[in-house]
Amino acid sequence: MAGKNTTQKIILSADSTCDLDEELKERYHVNYFPLHIILDGKEYRDNVDITPEEVYQAYYDRKILPKTAAVNVEEYMEHFRPWVEQGYEVIHINLGSALSSVYQNCCLAAAGLGHIHVIDSCNLSAGTGLLVVAAGKMIQQGLDAETIARELRERTSRCHASFILDTLTFLHAGGRCSSIAALGANVLKLKPCIQVDNRDGSMGLGKKYRGALDKVLVRYVKDELARYSDISPELLFITHSGIPQEYISLVKKTVEETMHFNEIHITKASCTISCHCGPNTLGILFETEK
Repeated sequence: MAGKNTTQKIILSADSTCDLDEELKERYHVNYFPLHIILDGKEYRDNVDITPEEVYQAYYDRKILPKTAAVNVEEYMEHFRPWVEQGYEVIHINLGSALSSVYQNCCLAAAGLGHIHVIDSCNLSAGTGLLVVAAGKMIQQGLDAETIARELRERTSRCHASFILDTLTFLHAGGRCSSIAALGANVLKLKPCIQVDNRDGSMGLGKKYRGALDKVLVRYVKDELARYSDISPELLFITHSGIPQEYISLVKKTVEETMHFNEIHITKASCTISCHCGPNTLGILFETEK
């Protein structure tokens, strides 16, 4: 890898849907841009003015779910402009292009301003976060923005994200699965695995697990870590939408018993992600070497 540049000033920015924890956000100086959540006619900033728990409660109380709204071109321009005017290059990592128009809008803003390097993460949640952390490390190594952007685009196919859903209620309420499928899964106690396609960020149905959530999570973790022979030991995320600590601890223990990672970070998904999958959703997210 070439492209050392000790004089270039670089800002790291990302959509708030990258779902990092505060420690990583501070370590790599990540500037978030929150996506919009519209609930009952009011607009909120994701994870700033509203939490996943408030989203769930609105559904339980009034059977309403929020709509998510993409950041528009002008908003991105206002976000980036002060840095560009101060002579910075900006690396911005977006939610996968199959899930939202944020990437397209961000590219238009970048074209208007210049000095903005826009990355389609082809992923969601901490799957995007894996790229944000990689970018932060490369900035600290002194690489130039063009080199970092090129490396990140080549790296998207190495980032793997999947989640276990405890219920299909929220997917059904959001129009993403049929009532028959939701009812059947709930009656049969099926816990589907959602696999993220790292070519564009779209979501597909993977293996369907049956049984109690604790047993399912253990099987899921072992299955996911066995799918790849070249998993990078650098970093693994355990990301959830709001789930009791006992399940998080069980998943972490299972990961540690299966494979060594230098860092395991437990993070909570943003409202944009959580409102589609519902509570008790949990996934592991990691990179492969190639």
